[in-house]
Amino acid sequence: MASRLQIEGDASVLLRVTHSNLKSFAADIRFSLQMSVEAVKDKLWKKCGTSVNSMRLELYDDCKNKLCDLSDDSRPLGFYSPLDGFRLHIIDLDPSSVTSGGWLEDTSLVEKYSISEDEYNKRSGTFRKFKEQMASQNPSEFRNKMSDDYMGDLCSNIKVGDRCEVDPGEKRGVVKYVGRAEALGPGFWIGVQYDEPLGKHDGIVKGTRYFQCPPLCGAMVRPDKVKVGDYPERDPFEEDEI
Repeated sequence: MASRLQIEGDASVLLRVTHSNLKSFAADIRFSLQMSVEAVKDKLWKKCGTSVNSMRLELYDDCKNKLCDLSDDSRPLGFYSPLDGFRLHIIDLDPSSVTSGGWLEDTSLVEKYSISEDEYNKRSGTFRKFKEQMASQNPSEFRNKMSDDYMGDLCSNIKVGDRCEVDPGEKRGVVKYVGRAEALGPGFWIGVQYDEPLGKHDGIVKGTRYFQCPPLCGAMVRPDKVKVGDYPERDPFEEDEI
């Protein structure tokens, strides 16, 4: 009797929706009390990605007490007497669901697109191509913005063979080159071989070899990013706590 009165007198209800796999997913959604449970699932599928056939719904009151499972897809939502502020919890029963494994929340799990220097150089319409075009049209203007000795004073205490740490990221390695690199721009540059493959090349930059190192361990950085000193290679098995 209560559910019948609610369907006739209150055409909709506002429910808080949560998901078993998506910890950051929470939404306030209004539902018609005359919608079938199957129609509710279909509406939720479009919002969270869990298929209708893999979805189980649980109803909780505003005191976090579980009231029931919405187990009959043919019944109207109002049959279960939900009230504004109650919570509808989605259980995803599919172990291979798109919502499992954190793929929809943790962006670190998503494969990032990368492109090699050679392939990037072959592309037209890039910002690099635009800069090169502007520099060729007015080279003096671009050259005068930065002197050939830019950051040269910071290189006085940096020499090839020094252990170093590079910011950002506190990446450690060894200095392999100190000097100018016209292909990269005016001023002084430091070539670093990282201890781990955190770089971009093997010492060749824009067709010029500045130093030798394993693939993806090399980087050319400005001197202000480099600190030299007692920076031993990190032990990958070292623990922060005992």
